[in-house]
Amino acid sequence: MIPPIYQTSTYHYPEAYSEARHGGKVHLYSRVDNPNQTQASEVIRRLEGGAAGRVFSSGMAALSAALLGTLKQGEEVVASEELYGNTVTLLRDEFPRFGLGVRWVPSERSAHVEEYLSPRTRLLVLETPTNPTLRVHDIARWAKVAHGAGAHLLVDNTFASPVNQNPIALGADLVMHSATKSLGGHSDLIAGALVGPTSLLEKLDPFAHTLGAALDPLAAFLLIRGIKTLPLRVRRQNENGRAVAEELRRSPKVERVLVPGSISSEEEAICARQMRGRTGMVSLVVHGGREGAHRFMGGLRLVHPASSLGGVESLASMPVETSHRSLSPEELARRGISEGMVRLSLGIEDPSDLVADLTQALRGV
Repeated sequence: MIPPIYQTSTYHYPEAYSEARHGGKVHLYSRVDNPNQTQASEVIRRLEGGAAGRVFSSGMAALSAALLGTLKQGEEVVASEELYGNTVTLLRDEFPRFGLGVRWVPSERSAHVEEYLSPRTRLLVLETPTNPTLRVHDIARWAKVAHGAGAHLLVDNTFASPVNQNPIALGADLVMHSATKSLGGHSDLIAGALVGPTSLLEKLDPFAHTLGAALDPLAAFLLIRGIKTLPLRVRRQNENGRAVAEELRRSPKVERVLVPGSISSEEEAICARQMRGRTGMVSLVVHGGREGAHRFMGGLRLVHPASSLGGVESLASMPVETSHRSLSPEELARRGISEGMVRLSLGIEDPSDLVADLTQALRGV
């Protein structure tokens, strides 16, 4: 019932090694493959409805493998401006050193992404819902534009999880996860995942193996265990997100409450088309800027002030000091990330307990 942990770096294999002679797959070295990695990849592949899957040592390792495996010098990425902070850093600061170009699409121009493509565009990168503003973008439209230009579309599906959204069914080529988050679900592992066509993922394998992006066997085992409760956890988190957002909107200490679909009627329509649930992610902007946010965070008792998301415990973080700390004030403002913003990742606690804790913490703002 429970797969063993293959805690080994290497394997004994027949003298005349040949996959063809020995019935296909033969494990050689755990930096290349391990039975626990294979099992975790298969589970995530099924969840996302793709042809093949791979797991990595982190979400950033998965993203790096996808980018380096699909691009070569002189080619370009077209990326949504609202991405996880380290993704922005990778594209903005590191890519130019390797002769790779990036064209940024502002959120308000998302419906006109075709304006940002060039003959050198090979990959489009999209995150929806976005971190931390929870804006939603039309995956099917981005996929149509990408394919019309002979490019691929990669979608970061970490915030939604496969329970709430399946980008491949909407036309995406590659789906990426920081499996540290909802897939693992218990704040006890670091992992990443990619799902997509077999032919495309096989092109990425050399980069993953050479760069040493292998997922540890124990982490892969924990990931499989965490995924067993994924639907139960995410549905409860969806419910808690809805309950908390409704209560926060009533507070005079809160300037804005952001959830997927709340920005405009257009985004609400996109949510209705492509999402089954709105996630347990809620962002709020409290009065008083950074000082007000610090007061709120300091008053929390049940909700943990901590980075990351998607676990069974509710977490609160300030994007300007955690996920997006590498961005300049101008870049933060352009993305709608204010100093008073707090990002909540709701866990599976009783909603009345969460509301009570958030309400009492707001009294100190």
